[in-house]
Amino acid sequence: MSESPETRSLVSASSQLNLMDIDAIDDKEFDIPQVDTPPTLESILNEPEDEDEPFILEDTSLLNTENIDTHSCETSSLASSDSGDRTHFKRRKKLADCSATIHGSVLRHSTLKGISAQIVSAADKVDAGLPTAITVSNVIAVGTSHGLALVFDPNQALRLCLGSTAVGAQYGAVSALSINHDCTRLLCGFAKGQITMWDLANGKLLRTITDAHPPGTAVLHVKFTDDPTLAVCNDSGGSVFELTFKRVMGMRTCESRCLFSGSKGEVCCVEPLHARADLRDHPIAQYSLLAMASLTKILVIGLKPSLKVWMTFPYGKTDPASVPQLAWQFVAVQKAVNPMLVFCRGDVVHFLLVKKDDSGAIHVMKQKQLHLNYDLISVTWINSRTLVLMDSAEKLHVFDRPSQEELETLDIAEALVGEKACYQSVCSYGGQIVYLGTKSVHIMTLRSWRQRVDYLLKQERFVEALALAWSFHEGTAKAVVGFFGEPSKRKGIVADKMVEILCQYADRSLKKCPEQGKIQVMEQHFQDMVPVMVDYCLLLQRTDLLFNQIYNKLVENSVARGVFLECLEPYILSDRLSGLTALVMKDLLAHFQENGMMDSVENCLVHMDITSLDIQQVVKLCWDNQLYDAMIYVYNSGMNDYISPMEKLFQVIGPPLQAGKSLSGNQLFVSPGWSSRDEQVVMGNKLLVYISCSLAGRAYPLGDIPEDLVPQVKNQVFEFLIRLHSVEAAPEEEVYPYIRTLLHFDTREFLNVLALTFEDFKNDKQALEYQQRIVDILLKVMVENSDFTPSQVGCLFTFLARQLAKPNNTLFVNRKLFDQVLEFLCSPDDDSRHTERQQVLLELLQVGGVAQFDENRLISLAEKAEFYQICEFMYEKKHMYDKIIYCYLKDSLRKEDIFNYIHNILSIPGYSPEEKQLVWDKALEHVQELLCIDPSKAADLVATHFADEIHPIVDKLVDENLLFQFLKCLLDPREASLNHRVLRLSPDFHELYIGLLCRFSPCSVTEFLQASKDYRLEEAIQITEQHNLHEATAYLLEKKGDIQGAFVVLLKTLKDKLSALTEENEAKMSADEEDPLQRVEVALSDTIALCQRSSHSLNQQQREALWFPLLEAMMSPQKLLKSPGFRHTSETLKQLTMQVLNSMTGFIALPSIIQRILQDPVYGKGKLAEIQGLILGMLETFNYEQTLLETTTSLLNHDLHWSLSHLRAAVSRGLHPRLDYCSICLQQYKRRQEGEEEIIIFSCGHLYHCQCLQSKDCGLPGERPSRWSCYKCTSSSQGGRGGERVAADARRGRTTSLAQIKVASAHHTAFGDAQGKKQPSETTLDAQQCQAWDQLRCIYKGPSRLAILTELCHPRGNEKPGLLNPTHPGTGSIFHSENFQLKLSPPPIVED
Repeated sequence: MSESPETRSLVSASSQLNLMDIDAIDDKEFDIPQVDTPPTLESILNEPEDEDEPFILEDTSLLNTENIDTHSCETSSLASSDSGDRTHFKRRKKLADCSATIHGSVLRHSTLKGISAQIVSAADKVDAGLPTAITVSNVIAVGTSHGLALVFDPNQALRLCLGSTAVGAQYGAVSALSINHDCTRLLCGFAKGQITMWDLANGKLLRTITDAHPPGTAVLHVKFTDDPTLAVCNDSGGSVFELTFKRVMGMRTCESRCLFSGSKGEVCCVEPLHARADLRDHPIAQYSLLAMASLTKILVIGLKPSLKVWMTFPYGKTDPASVPQLAWQFVAVQKAVNPMLVFCRGDVVHFLLVKKDDSGAIHVMKQKQLHLNYDLISVTWINSRTLVLMDSAEKLHVFDRPSQEELETLDIAEALVGEKACYQSVCSYGGQIVYLGTKSVHIMTLRSWRQRVDYLLKQERFVEALALAWSFHEGTAKAVVGFFGEPSKRKGIVADKMVEILCQYADRSLKKCPEQGKIQVMEQHFQDMVPVMVDYCLLLQRTDLLFNQIYNKLVENSVARGVFLECLEPYILSDRLSGLTALVMKDLLAHFQENGMMDSVENCLVHMDITSLDIQQVVKLCWDNQLYDAMIYVYNSGMNDYISPMEKLFQVIGPPLQAGKSLSGNQLFVSPGWSSRDEQVVMGNKLLVYISCSLAGRAYPLGDIPEDLVPQVKNQVFEFLIRLHSVEAAPEEEVYPYIRTLLHFDTREFLNVLALTFEDFKNDKQALEYQQRIVDILLKVMVENSDFTPSQVGCLFTFLARQLAKPNNTLFVNRKLFDQVLEFLCSPDDDSRHTERQQVLLELLQVGGVAQFDENRLISLAEKAEFYQICEFMYEKKHMYDKIIYCYLKDSLRKEDIFNYIHNILSIPGYSPEEKQLVWDKALEHVQELLCIDPSKAADLVATHFADEIHPIVDKLVDENLLFQFLKCLLDPREASLNHRVLRLSPDFHELYIGLLCRFSPCSVTEFLQASKDYRLEEAIQITEQHNLHEATAYLLEKKGDIQGAFVVLLKTLKDKLSALTEENEAKMSADEEDPLQRVEVALSDTIALCQRSSHSLNQQQREALWFPLLEAMMSPQKLLKSPGFRHTSETLKQLTMQVLNSMTGFIALPSIIQRILQDPVYGKGKLAEIQGLILGMLETFNYEQTLLETTTSLLNHDLHWSLSHLRAAVSRGLHPRLDYCSICLQQYKRRQEGEEEIIIFSCGHLYHCQCLQSKDCGLPGERPSRWSCYKCTSSSQGGRGGERVAADARRGRTTSLAQIKVASAHHTAFGDAQGKKQPSETTLDAQQCQAWDQLRCIYKGPSRLAILTELCHPRGNEKPGLLNPTHPGTGSIFHSENFQLKLSPPPIVED
């Protein structure tokens, strides 16, 4: 019977590791530290859960080379789709965009139809029930809900039906299955707790285990280990048991040992480590590792040789609805194969690598976590590099373990018919994963590389198929299976497949081309497809395929042919395509020429091998279309001819230059619409660059000249340049036409080219001869010809000076030529290009040309030509620094720089005293000229270097305006920001400046007087009075102490402005009525300010002498302004009068003010309504101040009362003893009947008999006998801890000792009362109590309300530390203190 496709898929071979292919990588690994005594299971379970501790894993790269080949049938696969989470979709899309990686369909989904049909049939015919569990080895075993186990062979034929429905009714459903490694035994776990073992060879029941775990709990997992006599069982109670199978005397037995108790934490999942046959000798396999997952911890234990805990890991908080998952797999890391455990719960997957070092110790290393955005219900290895995850929506996610990249998403919810996958419905074996549905069994395998490519081809996704195939070719693909042999052989197989795909793609591009429609649609069609073919052909280095097979197919369509030829350009420019066939090259040039794409032709030609081209045709094409770069490249590369391109370019730029037309050689950017002149400029620039490259050994426009041709090319270029005449010279042609043309085109750049070339000349005799020859020609052409400008001639001699200044110079130049150039540049008869001539000569001197001239003659000519920079250069060379001052003064463009020059000479070291003295004298001589240039900088210079010469300088200055500017910059503090300092000179200079200031800037006099202190008052007063500056005079009189005199001056000014106001109103001046009032307001403001400043130091009579005349001055003009036309002015004056009244109420008694108002004629007559406003305003001010005073007094009295009452209550508070016995004799004071006894109680709570204290000498030294100290507290203090205890008590807010009370104890005596009496003795305070009292006061101490009000009155902008906040002197206000509290009511008294 032939095998079905499902059968071939089922029996495919398991994965094999090829250790020779494992590459060494650099992993960052973290070993778990070793401990002397490993923890036990019980100790781990009793540990507190630290779920908030982060579990940080390092990013490690785990490499594995596993070659797996799975042959599966071609069933229809469900389309890959992303998870329903949109954020996950965005993340994957972004990753694909960034990496441009195509994975295709990785998983192949097949349904085991034979097994599925028989499961349904068994449920119908024998009442087997629904499938509940599945396991796979060489056979497939399916457990049912009615207790049966159906065993199928690789051909999907039912081989065994184990159990019966009767037993199923007793045991319940099959809840777990496991097959040992040699496929001889089957373990079945049931829902009611029983476990059975079956022989798969004959279907015989070998064991029925009923006491392996607590009764009444279902079997969640039962799994064989690699040892066929050892298995593990996990029940629904969360316990884990080890099952050991033995056979003694023919009796089969099973011993059970509890590995994990469910009472300590419920284990939900167990997974033993299984090693394949080729890994059974692995050093870790002997330990029989077992991974267990509870809801809070992951445990890895070793069952052999003895039980031992290797790792415990508590993971963080997760969704309680999710369950933990475990899976083992051997992986290759750093050329070693070791087991790796993957575990997850929720949306985070963790990886643990287990290694054994040389010492035999096992290390568990945490690897990088995988964070997902969906919850997982299954984690399965399909091979050592690939994981298959199932989320809660039953979508499969394929991940590459080393890169943690998601390769594919596959939805199988419909296949499982809505049945949620659980532990027993998913299993893996031999690189396959089997999923159990309600009525079917499904198998997932990895597609081979060829199947993945063919899958895309069947969907006509050629571009993705090519990208995937190229990733196989380069070894960057993930989850690759199906390759065998050496890497080179693999690449060859993939390349053949890609060639096949490219041919199919070319055929499809022609077949799918739109036959009708716009040409743009067809072009877009081929533009999307043709570049793909070109790109992959070049990647495969198959130009034969590209230009023969593919091009021959595309050439049938004219649009496809054009797109193909155009898309070659970027590959040519990037040097990925260097050669074309003759046919393609011909078609390329023709196509570009037809479409006017000549720039593209030039760009392509200079990157291509042109040996296969018709050079003459290409040269003609380039010349006709002005493709000069391509033409030069063709001559050089094709014919090794470097001179012909130069001749052709000279033929273009030579005639216009010879005709006298100026071409700007510096024009680099040319507009699209070129003119003939623009073309000539471009060609001239290209010619210069071409000559420079040829002389430097570089090819034009890119690359290098072959080394064997470099000397030959240089000689050819030199011979060409120094030709006496051109090839087809006209009779009128001047000698040396090529050098002459280049000099006319761009002298500086051509000389730079020669200078760069001369740098390479060392000991080459022929080259040095060329160098001298070219210099002689340059001199002959430029010196004997008047067509060149001074700049051009200067460039030549600058070039020569640089060459002559070299230490190994071999050039010879006649010095007379330099003299001629000097005469030419310094010609006094020619005023044109003065700056240009000077700059050229300066550049010539700076590069070493001084050695070619007579210095005295040079200076003489420069002075005549007014070349002051040349003079400065020569004077500096001769150290004649004083004469350089003359150069700066004469040079109009550099006058401002003279100040920095003088300052540097006089202050910077490096100059001799004689040189500095000469500069100092010259600067002092020309100080007036310096002031005319910049008074500020001149004053700064004088203040720094000529402070002792100020008096002579001032005497020499005749111009008073210049003297004013000088003194202003020198003396005015307001100008100090411009200078380094302000000099403190004699008062005469300040008074002189005040006089000049009164003349030139009278508005600034008062400001200067306020800022300066170096003038004499009497002289300054005379000066200001002389110039009638009343405000300045009043300031000086006030500063002198003559308050009355200052007041008289300001009052007179105010009266003058008031009289001017009345005169203007009488004249009915309608223009600008506001200006007189504003002048009155300013004068009144100054007068009020003077009165307020002075009233504090005057008596009442002197105050009235100031304020009443001011009030009179303001009220008197009002009687003249009573007409209706002056209403606005009158109202304004009344408001100003009210301002005076408000200002004087703080200094003059209110009755005096009212009396003076009533005596005034303006207010003394008439009705009360006229003065009602004045009186009400004063009364309002009075009421406000009275209310403020009363409120302040009340607050102060309240504070004082509260403080005193609190202190009195604290001192007089009663004391309550802690104990009813003496703290020394330990006897109760009530039981002593000997007689009357004094009892002493301290505020700390201790109680003593007076005699007991006396016996302990607890009286304070130097005090009267009634002063006592607490014995216990004193003892502890003497022990060195008393002070700390007192401070601690104070911090707790208790009063350690406020008073000391002596109480007389009265007992039943013959003459006493039957009831005891308390008689208070004298209240005293000892040292300890005083200390406690001080601490108590500090607790309740705070700023008084008066201090708070005072602080509130201060302006916020000028806060300064004061007495209000002594504990925080640096913070300023008391409100900035952290301990500040606003006590709105007294705090409660704290009771002990």
